Amino acid sequence: MGIFDIDKWQEIFETMKKNKLRTFLTGFSVAWGIFMLIILLGSGYGLENGVRKAFEGDATNTIWVNPGQTSVAYKGLKPGRTIQFTNDDYDRVNNEIPHIDKISARINVWQNNTVSYLKEYGNYDIIGCHPGFGYYEMVEIVSGRFVNDRDVDDYRKVIVISTLVRDALFKEEDPMGKFIHASGIPFRVVGVFHDTGGDRDLQRVYVPISTAQRIFNYGNRIFSLAIVTKDIDVGESKVMTDQIRQTMAQVHRFDPEDQRAVYVWNNVEQFQKLINLFASIRLFIWIIGIGTIIAGVVGVSNIMMIVVKERTQEIGIRKSMGATPWSIISLILMESVLITAFAGYIGLVMGVGLLELVSPMFENADTFFKDPQVDIAVALGATMVMILSGMLAGFVPARKAAAIKPIEALRYE
Repeated sequence: MGIFDIDKWQEIFETMKKNKLRTFLTGFSVAWGIFMLIILLGSGYGLENGVRKAFEGDATNTIWVNPGQTSVAYKGLKPGRTIQFTNDDYDRVNNEIPHIDKISARINVWQNNTVSYLKEYGNYDIIGCHPGFGYYEMVEIVSGRFVNDRDVDDYRKVIVISTLVRDALFKEEDPMGKFIHASGIPFRVVGVFHDTGGDRDLQRVYVPISTAQRIFNYGNRIFSLAIVTKDIDVGESKVMTDQIRQTMAQVHRFDPEDQRAVYVWNNVEQFQKLINLFASIRLFIWIIGIGTIIAGVVGVSNIMMIVVKERTQEIGIRKSMGATPWSIISLILMESVLITAFAGYIGLVMGVGLLELVSPMFENADTFFKDPQVDIAVALGATMVMILSGMLAGFVPARKAAAIKPIEALRYE
């Protein structure tokens, strides 16, 4: 008996068959609610995956420091002064600022960016750096190694090339130990790297910063500082940025509140803001989706109330013949759950199917929208929501049906 009672199921299907349009419209409202919930959740995850992919090429626990130009007067000095970093700034920050895991200065060679090997050549970014820059960019060494401290100390003419540069210049040949020319200067290849940041980060080669300063006439000048922090929270990272700005302001004599004198980009803080934003978006999506489902459930409940009203005399006859209140309640609940669960499942399948259909379109697209999907936990959660919604939708009408008195029901017209 109960949910396994074949007679009850036959009766439910017969009732639905007699009222096809009503059943369809009722189920459609539920299916649409589940469909929109899945699409919204999938789109939210697609946006989050796209932004995370954009951060994938660089470490998220980083701080980037760039010199700028003063915008306010300070201690008799006029605004408009250009701030220029030197090797001393690198040493000072490295020694005085706490919570630094890795640090690297950086210079870009702006003159001749031609990199060549025999008859093959191309234009690529030539970057001088310390070993810590590899951790900042999260480069993956495919063969050989990255720039090391000995390279910097001894002004070695060594170079680390990307897989893109390797394929363009060396074709099938092994580049390790070979000499290539960067801006006409010979460098020995000591490593090949890959960067998940994409072609933008592969259009470059790395050389020791000391070698770049000497060969390309930069003296002791550096362009910027890249810092990888230890495991710290957002509050501690803000303290670090304030300390860096205070240190630079003291040495280069500018107002510490002058944001244009030195630009400090706190990736720890920015990444956390994005995480919080996505959490808010997911909450908003759930609220909208659940609201849509509730609207569908209310529709189901109203329809079941009409069903109870139409079958008042029938229910009265059942009760006069000894039908228990639970048998009446279970009949209404089973019909409600069947409509809700089946329609919800259709909406779930359609939503997941649409996401699977459009997902390949964004797989290699250069956008902030990647791999829209809904994980199995969400799908199971949506299924449970459907079942509970069906029970909730049928509960009030079922109780009303169970409370009908046989004599009053037989008099009902």
